[in-house]
Amino acid sequence: MKDPERLVLDLEVGELSPALAELHGKVTTEDPYIQGLRVARNRPGVVRIVLDLKAEVKPEVFTLAPIGEYGHRLVLDIYPAVAIDPLALLIAESEKKAAVLTEPATSEKPVQEKPKVARMATVVIDAGHGGEDPGAMGRHGSREKDITLAVARRLKTLVDAEPAMRALLTRDGDYFLKLGARVEKARKVKADLFVSIHADAFVRPDARGSSVFALSERRASSEAARWLAKKENDADFIGGVNLRLKDSYVDRTLMDLSQTATIDYSLRVGDAVLRRIGSVNSLHKGRVEQASFAVLTAFDVPSILIETAFISNPEEEKRLNDDAYQDKLARAILEGIRDYFAKHPPRPQSTLALN
Repeated sequence: MKDPERLVLDLEVGELSPALAELHGKVTTEDPYIQGLRVARNRPGVVRIVLDLKAEVKPEVFTLAPIGEYGHRLVLDIYPAVAIDPLALLIAESEKKAAVLTEPATSEKPVQEKPKVARMATVVIDAGHGGEDPGAMGRHGSREKDITLAVARRLKTLVDAEPAMRALLTRDGDYFLKLGARVEKARKVKADLFVSIHADAFVRPDARGSSVFALSERRASSEAARWLAKKENDADFIGGVNLRLKDSYVDRTLMDLSQTATIDYSLRVGDAVLRRIGSVNSLHKGRVEQASFAVLTAFDVPSILIETAFISNPEEEKRLNDDAYQDKLARAILEGIRDYFAKHPPRPQSTLALN
C-alpha cells in the first residue's frame, strides 16, 4: 500500500496468538526497511499484520515444512525495490577516511608515513548465523549468533582503523541471512578477503581450541571438518530458504569454480590468521583445515571460516562472552589479515572483476 509505504498481510487464523501479538517488539530502530509493525484482529477469523516501511520493497512469501524444533512456517522475505549499492557505500567511507588522513598535522611531531599499498583492501566480515538461526548453544545459554556478531563488529572497527583497509559486515543485526547472500555481498563489492566468524559446539564438552577453514575442491581434510561443513551448510534450511529461487552461488558446483588460485590464497591467509590466533587461544588443529563450506564458495575472493572456540566448552563459553577476550581475538585476526596483505597486497581492481 502507498502513501505511506506499507506492507499488509492478512492471516486467516481464529486467534490472535501470543507469538503474533509480540511481533511488534521484534522490530528494532536499526532495521533498514521496517519502521514499525502493528498486529490486530481485522475481522472475524482474520488477523492483519501491517508493516510500516521506510522505503518501497519487494516482498516474497513462501512456506516451509517442519525441521528440527520448528513446525510449519510462513516466511516473508523483504527486499528493497531499489537495491543499495554496497560498493558505492564503501567507496564513500574510504573517501572520508582518506580526507581525514590527509588533514595537516596540528602537533610539532613529524607524521610517520604509513606503508603504501596498491589500493585500499576490502575485507568482508561475516557474522555466522542470525535471526531464527541461533547457531550453536552454550551450556550457560550463550548463542553463537550473538558471539559472532560481537566479534565481527569489533573486527570491523579495527579493520576500518587501518589506513589501507576497509570493512563491510554481511549482517549488522540479529536477522537471518542465507549463505548465498553472504557470498553475493562479498562478490558485489569485489572483496579482497572474506572472513566468516563462528563459535561451534561439539557433542563432547571437553572439545576446545580455535580453528581456521578454507574451501576444499575435493574431500574434507578430516571427518570433523566434513561434519562441521554439513552442519553449517544446513543453516539455510533452519533460517528458511525459498527453494523456488535458485541460488547461483551456493548451487555452483566446485568444478565450475576458478578456485585453484583462490583456494591457495585462502590457505595462505588462513595460515597467517591461525598463527596469530594461537597466541590468544589454544588451537584445535595446528593447520588450516578444508571442507566444502557453502559460505566460502566465492570463486574470485579468498575466503576463510574461523571457529573462534567451542561454545559447548563451559570454559571457552565464558571467555567468548568476555569483552577483553573478544577484543584480543579480533586483534589477533586483524594481525593475521595484516600479515597476509603485507605479502599479498591487493591487485588492481580490474583483475578481480570476474563474472
